[in-house]
Amino acid sequence: MAPVVQSSQPWVEKYRPRQVKEVAHQDEVIRVLTNTLETSNCPHMLFYGPPGTGKTTTALAIAHQLFGPELYKSRVLELNASDDRGINVVRTKIKDFAAVAVGSGSRPGYPCPPFKIIILDEADSMTEDAQNALRRTMETYSKVTRFFFICNYISRIIEPLASRCAKFRFKPLSEEIMSNRILHICKEEGLNLGSEALSTLSSISQGDLRRAITYLQGAARLFGSSISSKDLISVSGVVPQDVVKALFAACKTGEFELANKEVNNVIAEGYPVSQMLSQLFDVVVGADDISDQQKARICRRLAEADKCLVDGADEYLQLMDVASNTIRALCNMPEEFCYE
Repeated sequence: MAPVVQSSQPWVEKYRPRQVKEVAHQDEVIRVLTNTLETSNCPHMLFYGPPGTGKTTTALAIAHQLFGPELYKSRVLELNASDDRGINVVRTKIKDFAAVAVGSGSRPGYPCPPFKIIILDEADSMTEDAQNALRRTMETYSKVTRFFFICNYISRIIEPLASRCAKFRFKPLSEEIMSNRILHICKEEGLNLGSEALSTLSSISQGDLRRAITYLQGAARLFGSSISSKDLISVSGVVPQDVVKALFAACKTGEFELANKEVNNVIAEGYPVSQMLSQLFDVVVGADDISDQQKARICRRLAEADKCLVDGADEYLQLMDVASNTIRALCNMPEEFCYE
């Protein structure tokens, strides 16, 4: 197999931390897990928190540091949401792997404890039946197997599974932490990223470092070593802020035709309406010149439109409906009022 060409390697993988101590900003988690690595006393674990904060990276780093490259393949089973993880997989693949006992198999520099690890990434997408089937497997084979569950929403993990695990919450990354990591990558790759562009990258990635690195690599390939805020916005799919504000300003005038013109502009430019609704929400909430009641009316309609878009509704009609409802709210018209 030919080696990966350096330039074609995703930066997300190239700069992924290889050791637990290198994971950024999750100080409490790292402190506990470092102790776990020293003692090799590893419980079942549940990592939860927003995407791009280091959950999968931490789980993989623990496994690599416990077993080393030689034993990793035989001691660790990784399953992602892309794999079929219904009840049949739990009863066969997971159970068969969990049941096999292992020796210490020591390697220089690695603890190699006498158990295996099963990493279930995006565990919150597992069916409830599959999660229930895991309960008995976890108890029966706890001497020879440890489970690492990774999820965004801990509420979607059934309580019997959650109570069997040590829980670790991964916090969203602060702008300072993200900026430091991004600047390190820019230095390694020879990129010139100004303070304004750095701030823009932090805001559009919303605490997701993986997303930020992906945007940065995309911008670097398209625009070269000098990257501006405009370049980052163009590769991210984020709607330019002046477009969002123009739509809101048109709604404030109370002129339906003006709002319709701005909606047509959004559709003609091909901006994703779901993203538009998200940014419009931020503008509405941050507005100082409208009442809380008006904000509530507009935000309720934004939520309804977002649900309709998920269900496959037409983008133009939903954005037009949001715009007309926003006009009604800002002009204090009754909600049942309809335009002819």
